[in-house]
Amino acid sequence: MPPDDSAELVRGVLAGDAKAIAATLERVEDVRPGALSAQRELLRELEAQTPAAHTSVGLTGPPGAGKSTLAGALIRHWLGVGAGVGMTAIDPSSRRSGGALLGDRARLRFTPDEPVFVRSMAARDRLGGLAPATRAAVVALRAAFDWTLVETVGVGQSEIDVASVVDSVVLVLQPGSGDTLQFMKAGILEIPDVLVVHKWDLGAEAERTLGDLQSMLSLVPRSGSSWSPPALGVSAETGHGVAELADTLAAHRAHLDASGELAAHRTAARTAWAMELFERRFGTLGLERVGGTGAARARIEAAEGTALDAYEALSAEANLD
Repeated sequence: MPPDDSAELVRGVLAGDAKAIAATLERVEDVRPGALSAQRELLRELEAQTPAAHTSVGLTGPPGAGKSTLAGALIRHWLGVGAGVGMTAIDPSSRRSGGALLGDRARLRFTPDEPVFVRSMAARDRLGGLAPATRAAVVALRAAFDWTLVETVGVGQSEIDVASVVDSVVLVLQPGSGDTLQFMKAGILEIPDVLVVHKWDLGAEAERTLGDLQSMLSLVPRSGSSWSPPALGVSAETGHGVAELADTLAAHRAHLDASGELAAHRTAARTAWAMELFERRFGTLGLERVGGTGAARARIEAAEGTALDAYEALSAEANLD
């Protein structure tokens, strides 16, 4: 497909065409200097035409909690009720090639005629649990599907970047792991909108972990939202709680719409994306040139268009090329 054929790509993505989605993700992952202009136009059109009800969800938590298995169960549930699902699974990077190891994607199996698209992305050297192009990938997948899942790499307590990328965050814990107290100490329990004790089929141990988690949640401060994060027991193995989790995510999205928090959250996500791009390219010198972090954020919030548009405007003001 010609590199300037954004309109055709947008039509294909909105129709859920796998080839168009793959081509779009390849384009937004391009880090060559001349790629940004085409990416900006493509993402602007995708955001403008994304159905309002389409929602993104992050699955985060420590390694071994069963995030991929839970993702598969959620996808199966959504398919069963007629919804399409896109997913980006952030995998550890290969030490040899730098690419994704594909461990998560290998466990997710769907037929070609099902409205599912799963893409693995390498975390590379990033510590926040995401890959460099995750934000752009979410824009593309959310345009195509009712639900977009982002599964983070599972790096532990630094894994909070996903909160500024998706509409809802699910923290997945496993019974008896001892992670709950550690997450509370690190402030991680302030991040998720839904908490899941996975592997509910383990019985009494899972019930104890859920009880401990519910007790701790009463002590966790929650600023900026009137939503009270519920804690659920779920087993992808038996199917227990999967429908309840899906219903809770739908309820959270309805709450975001009714409260006006969705617009504020996505504005904050746009600012975070533009700031990330600017700081990665220009560092502290760039921030100094535009008057510091606060001034940079204010300029991004005042700029029109997408995060990439805001980033370009701020870059031009820094004038460091």
